[in-house]
Amino acid sequence: MPEREKLIEIKDLQITFGSGKKKFVAVDHVNFDIYKGETFSLVGESGSGKTTIGRAITRINPVSAGEILFKGQRISGKISKDLDREVIKNCQMIFQDPMASLNERAKVDYIVSEGLINWHLYKDEDDRKRKVEAALREVGLLPEFASRFPHEFSGGQRQRIGIARALIMEPQFVVADEPISALDVSIRAQVLNLLNRLKVSRGLTYLFIAHDLSVVRFISDRIAVIHKGRIVELAEAEELFLHPLHPYTKALLSAVPIPDPELEKKKRLLVYDPSVHDYSVNKPIWEEILPGHFIYGNEKELDGYRKEIVAKENTK
Repeated sequence: MPEREKLIEIKDLQITFGSGKKKFVAVDHVNFDIYKGETFSLVGESGSGKTTIGRAITRINPVSAGEILFKGQRISGKISKDLDREVIKNCQMIFQDPMASLNERAKVDYIVSEGLINWHLYKDEDDRKRKVEAALREVGLLPEFASRFPHEFSGGQRQRIGIARALIMEPQFVVADEPISALDVSIRAQVLNLLNRLKVSRGLTYLFIAHDLSVVRFISDRIAVIHKGRIVELAEAEELFLHPLHPYTKALLSAVPIPDPELEKKKRLLVYDPSVHDYSVNKPIWEEILPGHFIYGNEKELDGYRKEIVAKENTK
């Protein structure tokens, strides 16, 4: 198998807010790579630090320790103006709330082309308008929408405007921060299909942030599960669904609704209890327990996970 190109590398990343007694560690020693052309999903409950990581990659949040690399170059901390410009152009973000992330007083034409205007990435006014029109068409909106304001659109249309704003910069990497959680269920599939289509047509790489595992299953190549600022499990999408090992991953999966009412009634909901881990003496490590399947645990837990894998193999 050919060596895949690493687009984003997260090395021992730590992000804290506040200082002294009020210091809060939002992201605690996180490590992962995102390969070119893949959809890497980061899943966890509210407050687990997933959005903080996404914002750190796009240089919105500062990093306390560790580093972030884009195409082998460090982009966290102080960087040159040229590299900053390259990061802004190549790493874009689609925000969770399509209403809060759009300027209500600006027309769609300006909202979508704001990045072009700030960095002067167009030849003349006609070129700018043409780029806005092309971006709107690409996300399934009519070019005449450019003269309207955000409040005139539905939630799904507003999110498409947000996607067009990110795409017009022609990025290589997009952080999609819960892009469908504020939308109606009927619209969610449309936006997911749009993101998938754009990934293929533009050769994009995504960091897809979500709190719902059922959403990410169908669009992810690999999934990392994060709990209180630490990644506890990372594996290919189907591997994670078929062979979850960490109790937190199992708890998240047990909350995924089953479309069959009879099966849903009989389903046993698992509640994660962090006190099952005793790390007072035997400290946890980040271990590749199967090829491409990583898990966070101490030696005793890792032995238990290995036995679980063997038992599953034997029952096949």
